[in-house]
Amino acid sequence: MVPTLLSIGVIVFALTRFLPGGPIAALLGDKATDEAIARITAQYGFDKPLIIQFWKFINLALHGDLGESIAYRMPAMRLIGDRLPVTLTLTGLAVLIALAFAIPLAMVAASHQNRWPDFLIRGLFQIGLSSPIFYVGLLLLTVFAAGWRLFPVGGYGDTLPEKLYHLVLPALTLALSLSAVLMRSLRGAILAIMNAEFVDFARAKGLPPSSVLVRHILRNAVISTVTIVGLHIGELLGGAVITETVFAVPGVGRLMVDSIFARDYPVIQALTLCLALLVSLTFLATDLLHMALDPRIAR
Repeated sequence: MVPTLLSIGVIVFALTRFLPGGPIAALLGDKATDEAIARITAQYGFDKPLIIQFWKFINLALHGDLGESIAYRMPAMRLIGDRLPVTLTLTGLAVLIALAFAIPLAMVAASHQNRWPDFLIRGLFQIGLSSPIFYVGLLLLTVFAAGWRLFPVGGYGDTLPEKLYHLVLPALTLALSLSAVLMRSLRGAILAIMNAEFVDFARAKGLPPSSVLVRHILRNAVISTVTIVGLHIGELLGGAVITETVFAVPGVGRLMVDSIFARDYPVIQALTLCLALLVSLTFLATDLLHMALDPRIAR
């Protein structure tokens, strides 16, 4: 994880400097005086050579300080700390919705292999997998929020029930593509395990079909699903950038978009490192959970 985060730090530092324009022009505007530009440039250290700026960035990051936002005039970590719980809640809710769709429908599709329920489920999920996130978000927004008025158009509530209510449509937007991947993977795993010897032995003992499916087949098939969920956490966080913008959700995804337009180098760098750390920790947790579900890996 340490070499990965260091490499990402180098890449994001370089890429932010390749953005056209700069934070000073975005902050002061086109009518700024030369004196004001020189003062702000010296204040944030942009007049120093890039190698010195990079060393300062790495040194501060190692001490838990990722700089001060140029646009918001506050520490970048405090700004991210206010927005990150929103994105984490959105991502967690999307995973729960995706699992709620994928697991039962994968069981139905596998139980009716190559029959009309199987074809129908796979066809519907293929549509969701093929549709861009921003299109799905706008479609749900138009139908369920603007048309039927079942959910709010955007924003974020104050209490926990209100917050979850506001996040239903954004989470559903993120969950549709993930649920399609999970369903297809879980269906294939269930079909592969159905003919295993321990499953035949369970049937021979006279166990009910539902018990065989849940306790023996699904329990072993879900191991691959855990891995896929962990691998797609990064995609969910990336999709949150678009989803939070469409639904006006005040999370780190929308903050990233605003910071890029404002050329807010400290926030862009801090956000990228924080998201990279979250994805790395998710991969680590996935490996540990995989070992817990399959003791053969631990041995």
